[in-house]
Amino acid sequence: MTEPILEIEDLNISFYTRKGEIPAVMDFSMTVMPGETMGLVGESGCGKSTVSLGIMRYLGNNGRIKSGKIKFKGRDMAEMSDEELRELRGSAISMVYQEPMASLNPAMKIGRQLTEVLTVHEGMPEAEAAQRAAEMLDAVRLPDPDRIMGAYPHQLSGGQQQRVVISMALLSRPSLLLLDEPTTALDVTVEAGIVDLIKDLAREMGTSMIFVSHNLGLILETCDRITVMYSGEAVEEGDIDTVFNRMRHPYTQGLLRSIPVPGADKYARPLVAIPGQLPLPHERPRGCNFGPRCSQFVSGVCDVHDIKMHHVGEPGERHRSRCERIDDIDWGAPIDAGKIEEAIEPGDIVLKVDHLKKHYAVSTGMFGGGDTRTVKANEEITFDAREAETVAIVGESGCGKSTFAKVLMGLETATGGEIRLGNLELGAIPVEKRGPQVVSQVQMVFQNPFDTLNPSMTIGDQIVRVLQQFEVGESDREREERMLELLDLVKLPREFAKRKPRQLSGGQKQRIGIARAFAGRPKLVVADEPVSALDVSVQAAVTKLLTDIQRESRTTMLFISHDLGVVRYLSDRVVVMYLGRIMEQGRTEDIFAPPYHPYTEALLSAVPIADTHVKKRHIVLEGELPSPLNPLPGCPFQTRCQYMMPGVCDKELPIRDMGNGHRIACHLSMEELNAMEPVIIVEDAPTAAE
Repeated sequence: MTEPILEIEDLNISFYTRKGEIPAVMDFSMTVMPGETMGLVGESGCGKSTVSLGIMRYLGNNGRIKSGKIKFKGRDMAEMSDEELRELRGSAISMVYQEPMASLNPAMKIGRQLTEVLTVHEGMPEAEAAQRAAEMLDAVRLPDPDRIMGAYPHQLSGGQQQRVVISMALLSRPSLLLLDEPTTALDVTVEAGIVDLIKDLAREMGTSMIFVSHNLGLILETCDRITVMYSGEAVEEGDIDTVFNRMRHPYTQGLLRSIPVPGADKYARPLVAIPGQLPLPHERPRGCNFGPRCSQFVSGVCDVHDIKMHHVGEPGERHRSRCERIDDIDWGAPIDAGKIEEAIEPGDIVLKVDHLKKHYAVSTGMFGGGDTRTVKANEEITFDAREAETVAIVGESGCGKSTFAKVLMGLETATGGEIRLGNLELGAIPVEKRGPQVVSQVQMVFQNPFDTLNPSMTIGDQIVRVLQQFEVGESDREREERMLELLDLVKLPREFAKRKPRQLSGGQKQRIGIARAFAGRPKLVVADEPVSALDVSVQAAVTKLLTDIQRESRTTMLFISHDLGVVRYLSDRVVVMYLGRIMEQGRTEDIFAPPYHPYTEALLSAVPIADTHVKKRHIVLEGELPSPLNPLPGCPFQTRCQYMMPGVCDKELPIRDMGNGHRIACHLSMEELNAMEPVIIVEDAPTAAE
């Protein structure tokens, strides 16, 4: 077929509120060919999801397509009746949302929800529909389809729920599949399996896809073409290799420079954040929307009139950019990362964790009756952290990272073992029995900063209150001055002290969370996924901020994350956890190079990397994290390990010392471990100008 599946021409979408019209998407054009996968990327609020909802005609009561056309298989969808659109949705066009429970009815069994798709759209008999639904569940690699058909959504894990939603979307073999951040809430190992699954099924069925994501690594691994959006407009479009290697818009270049890829170094080659933030719809500048944040902006050229998309490269290359200075910019110029900092030299041991255990007694009965079982959330956790050092703790959801953080913070008490901060034993002291001085020494930066801020208090008052609780300063005047110094520390204007949380962006709120954590000059800061909810450009700025503060304060940082790209960039040492135990630990360079623990090997293979010159060994981790209610003797990873040796791995868990503090909990011999091939291989990259 040479006719496009989807053509969008000069699309303009607005939302109408009490304050008037808000233009959300402007002058947007895109073409998707049969069997093609188009990636749609950009910062939060740039209009990616609005385009998807516009295609589905799900804009709500206040959303309206003002002008432009959306053609599906050559036919303008605006000319279709409501009945035709209903028939189209869920059959010829399907959508998978970020949150699977938004698509699943909690009161209906999975089988009923799947068969409805076929009985309603295709008029298929119930028995035949049930058979097709079970076959599709098998196709999305769900174990025991009959059991899944009889289960309710809450009885499935997040990864299983997302697989069910994908099977629902593909049941009618749609011509076009829209995926709106379908893997954001999933672990990287589950994400890798689902991405492989989507690609295989789409290829088998000939389905075209639009993949909406902020993860450029995922887009690189999934898509044929990419459209980059900024402030409601498409600013660059082209083939994946072309856009990643020969980008021709400063915003695309800025996004790629904000992402930690192999070779980035927080001292020698730091990430370069895009300055400023996305303009509000009613505050868009004249001319180029990206102008106020662009280092290539030229007054009198970029701010004269609305910028149109320009063709780039050879005729027929299908590469376009919304930039007036394409021919004037030196796209191959080296990155100006500013001052190169000396590496921070770690000091003496500040935190020592020795054989820590945290067990929970749970009842199998619905209302407290039944048998009592033990959940070993943390088992034999042993590691240390030095002054001014960043130690990352990584692993899938449910591996015990957050439980360890709760024990450290005093929200839970340890079942056994020790946590020592200097000479103070913390594991047995709940937070209510810790004095202000102890509490101030161990602080936390949370994943979602808004949940930790009081919406009715000003930023300044909230920081001053923390200083009062930590008994910092002799008077209100001293605390007020310290509050302003903290705003300086996190590089926010002092006038922000009078603002309330709703007046700040996500990145600014996270900076306030960091300011509060460092208010009492702590010895240890636990950063629990502090950048996962932020756009990549804001993420780059926050990671640099944490490094700068650590250099000045020499604070030890525990960085809890599932993003191994950020971990590789930011941490000095890494602790890999699985089902409550440490599988591997060592210096960052040792963890990211062979020999690996088999679990680390699978984690590294699953991480999407936004660099066309990085090749990875393909290892898809089958299955999901087992229930901690039924721990197996021996290695907890045995049920998913490709190297599993019956009669050996199910007996005990050995620790192999590889030298330089690098330890691997595995039965593989030293010869087998040392013979492992690298998972990530970086090839020589040409310059952007080439």
